[in-house]
Amino acid sequence: MDKLSTLTVTELKGVGASLQLRLKKLGIETVQDLLFHLPLRYEDRTRIYPLSAVRHGQKVSVEGTIELADISFARRRTLSCIISEGNRTLECRFFHFSASQKNSMIRGKKMRCFGEVRLTRKGLQIVHPEYQIFESDNPPLLPDRLTPVYPTTEGMHQKRWQNLLSQALLLLKKYSIEDWLPEALLKEFNFPDLQQALYLLHAPGADISIAQFESGNSPCQLRLAFEELLAHQLSLKNIRKKIQKNKSIKLDPENKLSGQLKQALPFDLTSAQLRVINEIVTDMNQLKPMLRLVQGDVGSGKTLVAAFAAIQAIAAGYQVALMAPTEILAEQHALSFNQWLKPFAIPVAWLSGKLKSKQRNATEKAIANGDALMVVGTHALFQKSVIFKQLGLVIVDEQHRFGVHQRLALREKGGGENWVPHQLIMTATPIPRTLSMTAYADLDTSVIDELPPGRTPVKTAVVSDARRDEVIARVKEACSNGRQAYWVCTLIEESEVLQCQAAEVTAEYLQNQLPDIQVGLIHGRLKPEEKDSIMQQFKSAEIDLLVATTVIEVGVDVPNASLMIIENPERLGLSQLHQLRGRVGRGETVSHCVLLYHTPLSKNSKERLSIMRETTDGFKIAEKDLEIRGPGEVLGTKQTGIAEFRIADLLLHQQMIPSVNRWANKIIAEDSTASQALIKRWLGQSERYADV
Repeated sequence: MDKLSTLTVTELKGVGASLQLRLKKLGIETVQDLLFHLPLRYEDRTRIYPLSAVRHGQKVSVEGTIELADISFARRRTLSCIISEGNRTLECRFFHFSASQKNSMIRGKKMRCFGEVRLTRKGLQIVHPEYQIFESDNPPLLPDRLTPVYPTTEGMHQKRWQNLLSQALLLLKKYSIEDWLPEALLKEFNFPDLQQALYLLHAPGADISIAQFESGNSPCQLRLAFEELLAHQLSLKNIRKKIQKNKSIKLDPENKLSGQLKQALPFDLTSAQLRVINEIVTDMNQLKPMLRLVQGDVGSGKTLVAAFAAIQAIAAGYQVALMAPTEILAEQHALSFNQWLKPFAIPVAWLSGKLKSKQRNATEKAIANGDALMVVGTHALFQKSVIFKQLGLVIVDEQHRFGVHQRLALREKGGGENWVPHQLIMTATPIPRTLSMTAYADLDTSVIDELPPGRTPVKTAVVSDARRDEVIARVKEACSNGRQAYWVCTLIEESEVLQCQAAEVTAEYLQNQLPDIQVGLIHGRLKPEEKDSIMQQFKSAEIDLLVATTVIEVGVDVPNASLMIIENPERLGLSQLHQLRGRVGRGETVSHCVLLYHTPLSKNSKERLSIMRETTDGFKIAEKDLEIRGPGEVLGTKQTGIAEFRIADLLLHQQMIPSVNRWANKIIAEDSTASQALIKRWLGQSERYADV
């Protein structure tokens, strides 16, 4: 065992009980943990820049002779110290200072300072630099290495981190550290060994380029990024391995109900749907549990694919649970499944947190005795009081909104003594392949990459809200011609109450502007029966214009709606905008989406909105969303843990992921000790979902 993995941080000088507790909160308990607390960035203090060479925004060390130190009392008490070098000067400004500081700044002495240079109307300036004052014949030594800057917490200054890591590096030289990457892997990518990589990252020489570190492409960064990605892959693959050690039930794909459902549909399935259904029924016809993710762009028909999976389980006498993240999406699924299964006398049970106790008890009883074969619900399905008789299939929609723990918790509801249910995960958020391989390594992936025939691409316009009257006139024209429209209100605040208020005000305003048009309002604070009633009125064209918050992002299907207005689109992510836009274009009429933005727009916002105008391809949009906002935002940070990488960056290092996947499979097959050690090193005691 590594000596450094058992050596606690209390062995380091200056680490008492208080600091030990502070470090523990950051997951740092051993010297090895400390060595894997990696720098965020570096500062170059190894050389002095001439004042004539510095530029605005640079963070550098400069040096000069003190010309003047003076306190002013204008807007706030300020200490100003002017240093000169040749005919150039620089002002050091301090807002927090003591009399002794001011008195130490004696004219004629030398001053070396480090900080970010600003170019002001008065010339060069550094606010609150770090500084040293010395005699010209006795300058302090310059560091011979770049200075690391560490991620920190309250009460932990950079000097303390640097001191702790200096001690840890001495111990690294003394005891070394176990390198769990195979020799063949290191040779394939020409990676340095682990000891060398850690040493270089914590104490890089002055000859190493900061630009290379900032790019994330230095050999030691690439080596550790590979190892971290590998640990995450191993963790998820271990989960998969553990789950698949369980047996499941073999469900016959050749059943009457599947054929009858296909014949009852008023349209043909697309070739992509047929391909994915085949992948699912093949999985479910095995004795190991299916673990499959189905990705499909908005309107590609994922729910119908899930219905064929459900009917395969129901035909064999097993129960199916479908879980959705929101009431409105769960309700939509319940309606769809009821429509498809009703001809076969298969009732759809509905379970949500808002059910009255009498209804809830009756539903739970039907689930427990097996009368409810198809159960649709929200997170209420997790609750202890919900007990299935024989749950054969778990379907989870928009998995990233739940998190893997919750998905696996639902699995525990089903099965028998020696078997577990099959799992089907669906998402309408297209996930870039690199992200999918990292976040969903425990799942097989199917992609529905084809839209049903007759769908016309939605045309998108980006319009300033200064032209609101023109947009309202466009809504009037569409509704007067027998079409329907959505008007979506977004707010930057997370408050549901404020979002609902904004929607109410907008609905009232639009009704006043359009007296001949029936305006409806839907938001998250309405009761389920109210939402259901409003959606039914909209579907039956009793409502012409539906004003809504982003609750309609997923699950609502009204083919006659051909116009979508989204207010303040700059406040939403690209994937969310794409989901909203997907509510129109579901019929044969050409549909339009108007992104009604508020000026001024940042450069980033302009770029994002122009992408929405240029493409309706969900995967291209997801790639761009990943590039702009990062993986945590695309997938849902809290649930995936995907944004918690210490050194790996899914954008910078995405080209590694296929190789990481290949080596993860090899290590799991050949070296379980290395696999567990890597997981523990990078994920600590919190190996993701290790209790499955």
